[in-house]
Amino acid sequence: MKKMLWVILIMSCGATYISSLFPLYGEHYQLSSLEITILFAVYAAVLLPTLLVVGARANAWGLKRVLRYSIWISIASTVLFGISTDTWMLYAARILEGVAYGAFTGAASAFLIKQSAKDKVGIALKLSGAVVNIGFGLGPATSGLIVQYLHVQPLRLPFWILIVMLFSSLLVLEMLPKHEDLEAKKQAKAKISLGVPDNISAHFWSFIGLPIFTVFTLGGVVLSLIPSFVKHVIHTNNLSISGLLIFALLGLGALMQFFPWPRNPVTRMRIAILSLAIGSWSIVFSGQAESLFLLWAGILIQGIGAGWTFQVALRFAGQLPKPEERPRVISAFYLCAYFGFIVPPVAVGVLTQFFNLNLSLVIFNLFAALIVIYVLIYSFTFNRYFTKLTSQ
Repeated sequence: MKKMLWVILIMSCGATYISSLFPLYGEHYQLSSLEITILFAVYAAVLLPTLLVVGARANAWGLKRVLRYSIWISIASTVLFGISTDTWMLYAARILEGVAYGAFTGAASAFLIKQSAKDKVGIALKLSGAVVNIGFGLGPATSGLIVQYLHVQPLRLPFWILIVMLFSSLLVLEMLPKHEDLEAKKQAKAKISLGVPDNISAHFWSFIGLPIFTVFTLGGVVLSLIPSFVKHVIHTNNLSISGLLIFALLGLGALMQFFPWPRNPVTRMRIAILSLAIGSWSIVFSGQAESLFLLWAGILIQGIGAGWTFQVALRFAGQLPKPEERPRVISAFYLCAYFGFIVPPVAVGVLTQFFNLNLSLVIFNLFAALIVIYVLIYSFTFNRYFTKLTSQ
């Protein structure tokens, strides 16, 4: 289990590794905020269909084989970043990374379960979720620290170091047994299922889909724009700060999933979704006050909200449907999540063509606040349904 968690950590690290370098690419290639957010969003745009296809076929193709190819594609993406001389190469590399991580995500959890003892599956999945979040934060933190303090080929060196990390994950993967599922090969032509049953549709979209959409929306804005925000609004050129902010957001979100209070999942969701709003507005106010302290506070509060919202929403996505409906409901859960990674951050990029970055984030936060208010109101309806469901 530990070896597979290392592989998950490194691949998650590679998925967000570029985030701290966005300001450098913006200067070097003269990219606008809109172009930077598109560079961020194109990753999610190809990740989602890859996740759905490979997730349905991975067992039949061979889990270890899919993971091996995923790492090699990620290595190819990293090489392309490292040798890039034109904007199209950045977009091509980003697309490859989306394919790599989408394929990896579709197979990694299933392979981890096969590597774990039956009585350790629950803890393995919980650790996997935490490791993914830590990896997502570690990527920007690592690249930011390398660029800020090594001062050697800032658009090249970080990726050569990442290549070494990816090869280490490939080596560890090859040490693990295959655990092929021969029965799954007979289901290779099974249809890819996606959808939410009518009996839980309203509850899903209002108390699962919208919250996880909000988490990835606000997280996507942080990942794609915080480096530029730190430089142009907070007025610091220290690229390690943006990387460490992203690490704090995602790392704290991972750790808070292990915090036991409050135990009631509906109460936990209410606190979480409210924390998302408070944290997001604190980030906006930090720009107006040019306060790095307020920015850190906002990131930490948003991190708590993000960790709990993800945890509770995924729990409901698995608990509400019947067992045979669970895979397609969880697929719909990730559809909502990655849709939040694509459209809203690009919308903020569009707004920056008409307003400054801070005002664009204010407008964006007003939209997010409406979602938060709706989820909080709907929580009373959901609580009655969930109490009745769990008392049966």
